[in-house]
Amino acid sequence: MTTNANTDRVLERASPASQKILVGLIGSGIQRSLTPAMHEEEARHHGLRLHYQLIDLDRTGSGAELLPTLMTAVRTIGFAGLNITYPCKQAVLPLLDELSEEAAAMGAVNTVVLRDGRFTGHNTDGSGWAWGFRRALPDADLSRVVLLGAGGAGAAIAHAVLRVLGAGQLVVNDREADKSAELVATLNRLYGAGRAVAEGVQAAALQGATGLIHATPTGMDKLPGLPLPEALLRPDLWVSEIVYFPLETALLKAARRLGCRTVDGGHMAVGQAVGAFRLFTGFEPDASRMDAHFRRLLIERGN
Repeated sequence: MTTNANTDRVLERASPASQKILVGLIGSGIQRSLTPAMHEEEARHHGLRLHYQLIDLDRTGSGAELLPTLMTAVRTIGFAGLNITYPCKQAVLPLLDELSEEAAAMGAVNTVVLRDGRFTGHNTDGSGWAWGFRRALPDADLSRVVLLGAGGAGAAIAHAVLRVLGAGQLVVNDREADKSAELVATLNRLYGAGRAVAEGVQAAALQGATGLIHATPTGMDKLPGLPLPEALLRPDLWVSEIVYFPLETALLKAARRLGCRTVDGGHMAVGQAVGAFRLFTGFEPDASRMDAHFRRLLIERGN
């Protein structure tokens, strides 16, 4: 596998509108995903015939072990690309021909582009989060940011916080100390010693913090609750959430009651889709239009 530093080669124009573009999402428990609707609607505005197919591993009781078979089928059928989500973001790596610099640094892929018979892996999670964060809180204090969760999404955001947004220091907290330590070591190697630290105690992590990013599944419909004691929140903290089912999580409700400035998880969901659409089609999406469509969909589905 080689690392592709120049993504221009995959940003070719999509096929003419007369030819259907086939893309999809591989993951578990993805039936409620709004990504298909976002991509198909944006494609329509560009005169493209795009179909977005959900490939839900839960439908067959399978896991990431099915990936080699699926990727062979995707190549045979003629997909233009794929989004990849839990539990496949790292398992897909050995099946790819190239990685973008961003995906290689993160060690995880959420978008795969198929061109000329070759799979190139990208990661739009971090850039998608950064896009949404800048849109919602352009003047946020980034001097000491706390990240709850060092998993796939958390790792992508961690890179974006330091590389894209230039935060002064990132404090990583995860239930698995080894996971935090590994992420912090990678971040410091890439972005400078001391830029990231691991802290296993949430109260200690939040001392002197200017902002909090939540990147664990806690708060989802199927895993309700708070990821930390509400007493640790302060009015001067900004709070960024990645969960968007529901859009108004318990964490955001608690933060808003205190007067914290907040960013809901919908911003990242749209941001990563914007990046993936660009990679799949070569067309520049209208981010504001995609965001408005996403929020209409949430209302229609009672979220």
